[in-house]
Amino acid sequence: MSNNIEGFVDLPTWDLSDLYQSSSDPKIDQDFKSIENQVDSFVKSYSKAFDKDLDGSALVQAIEAYENISESLGKIMTFAVLNYYGDLNNADYRALYQQAQEKVSLLSAKIVFFTLALAKLSADEIAKAIAVTPELRKYDHWLKIVRQYQPHQMSEELERYAVEKSVTGRNAWIRLYDETLASMQLSFDGQSLPLEAVVHKMSDKDGDVRKRAAHSLNAGLQGQLPLFTTVTNVLAKDKEIDDKWRNFPKSDSSRHLDNQIEPEVVETLADCVRQNYTNLSHRYYALKAKMLGQSRLEYWDRNAPLPIDDDAHISWPVARKMVLDAYSSFSPTIAGIAEEFFDKNWIDVPTRPGKTSGAFSHPAVPSAHPYILLNYQGRRRDVMTLAHELGHGVHQMMSRAQGYLLSDTPLTVAETASVFGEMLTFRHLLDGCQTADERKALLAGKIDDMINTVVRQIAFYHFEQQVHKARRQGELSPDDLASIWRRTQEEALGGAVNIDPVTESFWAYISHFIHTPFYVYAYAFGDCLVNSLYAFYIKHPEGFEGKYIDLLKAGGSKGYQDLLQPFGFDLKHEAFWQGGLQMIADLIDELEGLF
Repeated sequence: MSNNIEGFVDLPTWDLSDLYQSSSDPKIDQDFKSIENQVDSFVKSYSKAFDKDLDGSALVQAIEAYENISESLGKIMTFAVLNYYGDLNNADYRALYQQAQEKVSLLSAKIVFFTLALAKLSADEIAKAIAVTPELRKYDHWLKIVRQYQPHQMSEELERYAVEKSVTGRNAWIRLYDETLASMQLSFDGQSLPLEAVVHKMSDKDGDVRKRAAHSLNAGLQGQLPLFTTVTNVLAKDKEIDDKWRNFPKSDSSRHLDNQIEPEVVETLADCVRQNYTNLSHRYYALKAKMLGQSRLEYWDRNAPLPIDDDAHISWPVARKMVLDAYSSFSPTIAGIAEEFFDKNWIDVPTRPGKTSGAFSHPAVPSAHPYILLNYQGRRRDVMTLAHELGHGVHQMMSRAQGYLLSDTPLTVAETASVFGEMLTFRHLLDGCQTADERKALLAGKIDDMINTVVRQIAFYHFEQQVHKARRQGELSPDDLASIWRRTQEEALGGAVNIDPVTESFWAYISHFIHTPFYVYAYAFGDCLVNSLYAFYIKHPEGFEGKYIDLLKAGGSKGYQDLLQPFGFDLKHEAFWQGGLQMIADLIDELEGLF
């Protein structure tokens, strides 16, 4: 299937037939029935097994059976999710998504006893079982992670209730938000455009277009602001209740546990970034204002291309070649995997009504392959997004051999391959610059992206912390949320950027706040980590490719300390994060030197 969007002809859409043929494929119901039988058998075999000592061999069999059920449910849910986010306005896709959520939740609730029981096993019990059953060693890290949740688990009855109730609770509010956002059509110059297309125009070369786009976005968000405010309040309260029952001390504590990262590491990262606001974003935006001939940037000017930047539209075939050439210059192995996504239609490329905004790479299940969603509009930033999501896709492909339970990585490590893919593409394009102006434009674009990835995301993290803290004192109004947004943006961006009141609603379209609270710091984590990795690569190129590929292949089978041990990194020290931030400062220095 192809699309013709804004002058781009035949942009490919993904082929989901490796999962199912259509939303009405009878195989979906057949698979659900098969899974129901597997679940019933699993409950019969293991619900009482932990009442007595479970030997290592039986434990391996139980984990493998649990993994098979989880992957089968994951396959159906992946298909439902990809169709749904490809067109949130499609009634059949919405029905399948809801049906899948309900059935998956019900079946998952029946086997929740298993991980609860595993979490109660002591380290000594697991070590003894591994000693006599070497096959169990494969799941050692997964078992350690499961055990870390034990202090935060409720009774089996309450856990089952929480899983089943999520369909009409938290997940229902997220669905309402997503469908509202996707259905919005914003008025711009007499046209009716989806939100993603208007946001894209805030990077236009014409300052007046950027301004009109910002006003259009605000007008659209204002129309839904009461709803978005209610969703934010409800989900923040929902999280507060959940955190209380699960004994999490802070609103972001559960995210750190999910990310398998110590809170003090995140605090060190966030503090280090905030201490560098002056040397990074404040300094850069003052420089950019001069480059644009302005005394001060408007908020919507932050991502504007330089006047010397032609920022010509880049066709899809050219974008493909740019990224694959960059990947190939580093590793033909990685480039070969990336090429499969193009050749086999694993990427959904065009912007269209009803399609979710942004971009992602969905890992699907190990027995299939990842799928990438883009909203490609032919700008250099879109090429970088392609490079980013392909990095995720390659990582997910390489880790498949670990199996369903061990292939997925926490968000922090998951951003490594994606940001590294961006860095490879940027460096490849920078090396190919023919003129000084071309180099200036490329540097400015990369600094824009790095500021967005590091400074902006830590500002988002700070915003979320304050929102969740304030919500514990009572319901927040749109003005309350606007005030927190303004304060955190002013701190991060500095005096060279004017936070116009028209932008105070912009928190409302940041979907990470709704989908995955405190996700955002993972981007800053990944960017700083990749900067250090790339610096290591430049200094020690021999053998780096093999070490990097081993990191990707490991997936979630190791903790971040073990994954990064070959590179000698210590993430608990401020010096590590400062080193990653210094690369951004060095690029700003280079750009300053060219003017």
